[in-house]
Parts: sequence; C-alpha cells; structure tokens
Amino acid sequence: MSKVIVIGGGAAGMMAAYAAGMCGHSVILLEKNEKLGKKIYITGKGRCNFTNACSEEDFLKNVVSNPKFLYSAIYTFNSDAMIDFIEMHGTETKVERGNRAFPTSDHASDITKALKNGLNEYNVDIRLNTEVAQILIKDEKAYGVKLKNKETINADAIILCTGGLSYQTTGSTGDGLKWAKDIGLKVTDTRPALVPLNVAEGYIPDMQGLALKNVTLTISDGKKKIYDGFGEMLFTHFGVSGPLVLSASSIIGKKLTQAGRLKASIDLKPALSFDELDARILRDFNDNMNKHLSSVLRGLLPSSMVPVVIDILDFDDMRQINSITKEERNDLVHLLKAFPFTITGLREYKEAIITQGGISVKDIDPSTMKCKNINGLSVAGEVLDLDAFTGGFNLQIAWSTGYLAGISID
Repeated sequence: MSKVIVIGGGAAGMMAAYAAGMCGHSVILLEKNEKLGKKIYITGKGRCNFTNACSEEDFLKNVVSNPKFLYSAIYTFNSDAMIDFIEMHGTETKVERGNRAFPTSDHASDITKALKNGLNEYNVDIRLNTEVAQILIKDEKAYGVKLKNKETINADAIILCTGGLSYQTTGSTGDGLKWAKDIGLKVTDTRPALVPLNVAEGYIPDMQGLALKNVTLTISDGKKKIYDGFGEMLFTHFGVSGPLVLSASSIIGKKLTQAGRLKASIDLKPALSFDELDARILRDFNDNMNKHLSSVLRGLLPSSMVPVVIDILDFDDMRQINSITKEERNDLVHLLKAFPFTITGLREYKEAIITQGGISVKDIDPSTMKCKNINGLSVAGEVLDLDAFTGGFNLQIAWSTGYLAGISID
C-alpha cells in the first residue's frame, strides 16, 4: 500500500482520490477551499451536466485538444461508468437532449455528494482549507508537498489535479501550472476557451439581448475559413455569445490570439439558397409594394435587427418597397446570407467555461497519467492540455483522467 497525496478537490481530484483509495492506498486529499468541488456547483447553471452519454468514438470527436491522448482514459472509465458511479453512490441521474446527463434533482450539489460518499467509502483523508505551496522533488522523484503553513507532508505518490485558470473565484488560479514549470514540465500556452467573443462593430451592441436560432456562423482568417457551425447565438453589449460562439472560441482561440482580429459572418437564412431567398423577398416586396421597407423587413428579421440592416445598406427606413431596385434587393440578400462583423478577442478567464492549454500531454504517459520524467507524480484534469466542447465532455475528461491516475498508482 502506498501513501498518496491528491492536490485539488475538484472533479479530477475527487475521482483520483476515490480510485486510489479503491485500490487500497492511503489517500490524503488536499483542497485549499472551504469545500470540495466548488466549480462543480456552478456547472450547467447549477444543474451540473456531469457527462455525455455518447459512445467513446463520439466522445473523442468532441475533444478539441489532443483527443488521441484520451483514448486509454475514456475507454478505461467512460460515461456509462460515471453514470453508474453517481447512481451507486446515492444520486439518481437523467439524460436529456444531446445525451447530456444531469442529476435527476437538477442540483449540482448531489453530484458532489455522490463523490463525497465515494471518498468516505475508502476513508480518504480530506483536508479542507489546506493550501499547497510546492511539490517536493529530489533525484527526479516526487516525495511530498510543502504547505503554505510551512508543514511538509511526505508521500509515495502525488496526483496533481489543480484545474486551469477559468472561474478563478472557485480556486482555479493556475497554481499547478506554475509548479509544473518549476519542476521542468512543459506547459503550453493557455487561453480562455468556451468563452464569449469581443466584436469591433458598434452595431452589434445595438442588438444586445437578441438571440438567433438556426443560423450558420462562419469565421475566416483572410480567405481561409477556420470555423463553420450551425446553431444558436446571442448579441451582447460587448460582442457575441451563445452555444455556437462558445464552440467557435475553442476552435479559433489560438489563431485569434496570433492574428488579433478575424472576420466573421452569419447566414441568417441557411435553409435557403441565395436564389431561394431572393425569390422569397421578391414575393414579399410584390405583396407589399406601397409599404415602408422597415415594416416589410420585420417579416424577415427580428425587430431589433431591422434598423441595423437598413443602416448597413444605407437605406431610408421610410422608403417604399416600390422604389427598391433589383441591385438593392440583391445587396439585401447578400447581407442576410453573410451578415458581417469583426472578432477582436476572447473574453476573460472569469467568463470562460474552461482553459485551453496546460501541462503538455507529451510529458505524460496516456496509459497511466504518470509523468514520464518525474517518478511518483501523476497529473489529471483541466491542468492538462485537454479540452472539449460543451455538453458534459470536459467533466468526463476530468473523471476519466482522474480515475486512470488513481488506479495506476503502484
């Protein structure tokens, strides 16, 4: 039996501690907050979309960074295993649209409660309000930790599960990334991900609060298209948000950081080709020849978007339909099929669901989560350079990597 220290009582840390305890090890779980799973409480708007009940193949398709690295972890402890774990430890679950799994109660606290039940089952020593200052290394072997209060705790193995940089009020302040650099691990560039986007144009805030459904968002770097997705999005006082935008942010984040600005456009009527939309508008115009342009456009667009479209086209909103030329109608169709704006940056970590980047997976054995160059040290969860789209995938990464790290302790 080994003495194991798990640093961080979030999703990955709790699962790692449980798995190590299950294997007969003596486990100490160190958490600097006053309670475990602080970030779990706010996931899924407090409901906690704790996994996605899809196949392993579909799961890996939703991983943005380093999906191949996760092969062993996800096949060792998949979403079915996580659902079984939660239910075996006292919390009923349900699966909703998009295979998203939630506690039946819609209370995130019930997920944490199930995990605590698992920890108690194997007598994990949980130490709250306990902040680590340093991982102790000697002769390329991790042998313990030094706490902020100067106390030293020795161990045979350490599992690092300190999370990323998003939602820093929950304790994700990048401590593990700093320690990793200090002990010689490579840390890739980090940035907010699954995060809203800042936009240059002043007409975007004019539509603040407007949600668009069933639209296509395209983002380009010069002539090269780097993102194309269909779904829902939202205009805000600073730019754009919503599910479509959050997914886009994870794909374009690195390129946006490098380029500084990216061009984007929205196809407001993706179900119609250019010619079909032109024919639809022509019919509307023919049926309303003596009406004002603004009143007719309200049949095509949300009301808050009408003045913006008219302004971009430099039309008079009181202009009658019978005065609109074919060329001007053509310009309108072009605008509706490619409504333009300029992305100027990612929003901050405090608005990001996850962190992109982290400890390089090249330094970690994917079959065990152990560091390749430092004996006795394993890594799991968001502190690694792993991230996925929304829908429960990121929490499952934490469960899977944490579980694999825990069962792989010698």
